[in-house]
Amino acid sequence: MAPRHERARPHKRYGYWYLVRRVPRAFSAYDARNPVMLSTGIRVADDPRALVAGAAVQKLDEGLERYWHEKRAGRDLDAVTRYKRSLDVARKIGVPYTPAAGLAASPVERIVERFERLDGKDIEKPVEVSAVLGGEDVPPVILSQMMDELERLSEAALVGKSERQRKRWRTPKETALATFVEAVGGDRPMSTVSRADVLSFRQRLQDRVVAGEIAIDTANKIIGHVAGMFGAINDVNQYGLPNVFAKARLAGGKDRQRVAFDPRFVQDRILANGLFVDLNAEARAIIYLVAETGLRPSEACNLDRATIQLAHDIPHVQVRPDGRQMKTDDSRRDIPLVSVALKVMRKHPDGFPRYRDKADSLSALVNKAFEARGLRPEPGQSFYSLRHTFEDRLTAVEAPEKVVASLMGHKWQRPRYGKGPSLELKRKWLRRIAFRSPRTV
Repeated sequence: MAPRHERARPHKRYGYWYLVRRVPRAFSAYDARNPVMLSTGIRVADDPRALVAGAAVQKLDEGLERYWHEKRAGRDLDAVTRYKRSLDVARKIGVPYTPAAGLAASPVERIVERFERLDGKDIEKPVEVSAVLGGEDVPPVILSQMMDELERLSEAALVGKSERQRKRWRTPKETALATFVEAVGGDRPMSTVSRADVLSFRQRLQDRVVAGEIAIDTANKIIGHVAGMFGAINDVNQYGLPNVFAKARLAGGKDRQRVAFDPRFVQDRILANGLFVDLNAEARAIIYLVAETGLRPSEACNLDRATIQLAHDIPHVQVRPDGRQMKTDDSRRDIPLVSVALKVMRKHPDGFPRYRDKADSLSALVNKAFEARGLRPEPGQSFYSLRHTFEDRLTAVEAPEKVVASLMGHKWQRPRYGKGPSLELKRKWLRRIAFRSPRTV
């Protein structure tokens, strides 16, 4: 933002409160108005002390600043407004919006059909024509705006995600994009990004790998995030840009697999009496619950009184969305409680409010506690490894694959018939692999 010399304040004009502001020299080439006068729509008589108008003027001022910066960056906000209006009008008329260049390549019959749609509409004619015949080009996207554009394009996929889930979805992409913008020398339209820019970006990441600052896998994730954003925006907006990110990944990376604990190690070390007595009660309880049931930490953290069924003939917990997006459709399942898991949930019938929708915080705490106690003897082992151990324990007792899939929340590879394994059947197999409960639950 350009430096501000004073806080914007309301001015009286024609009986209304206005924002009145001169265009800063840095933006004079992008705005011919001087001064700019924007009405708040609030009568002076209704708000003589400008108590409401003061806040309205601040919002107008912030919007005006954004407008100037977008114009200087090459983003035509008026074009964006016209384009979005064309999308809305085309939707109301019942045709998909197609820019004129793309429409010209369509069969003649389709173009004629669009002309026929123009008759008898109660929409201002120029706007309607532009919407049906693709009169507005898709506005360019500036690099710094790619994250917001991707979120807009991904809105359907994000439905059901909690606020924290959305943040986890955004953060790595925002970080990767900032790294890319810095590497290519600053903000500009994404259509100007060349193969040379991408190779420069790749070289910078490779230098960081060689210097030991990041791992190859991390570098490839950064490249993948930016390439994915470019691809999605390019495809949906029909820019027709070349795939400048092709084969940009660094060779030599490995997908790190979590390594399961030996079940005896879990019983003798992780479930040892008093080992986690210094942790808060909820964190300690979730460790024991995950060890016994194989729940994902995020699933355990979000249990509540509605999904903890202790009064049932077979006490169990229900994994449900509950305001969050589930990893897969098959994640929805019921898991009987036995041994240490049953003991834990009887002590926590309302779940774990301290960690609700905060699985990342819980995992960081537990992994740190594991590290301090020497509970990660092999590379790749972590708190989440308890889930892999759970699957190994079921495999060791030769539990049916359908039962294993049902308890893990995995997709059953064969066509699904009936209701699946019952609570009673699942409890039978869980009892066969149950751990001895520590006294200090």
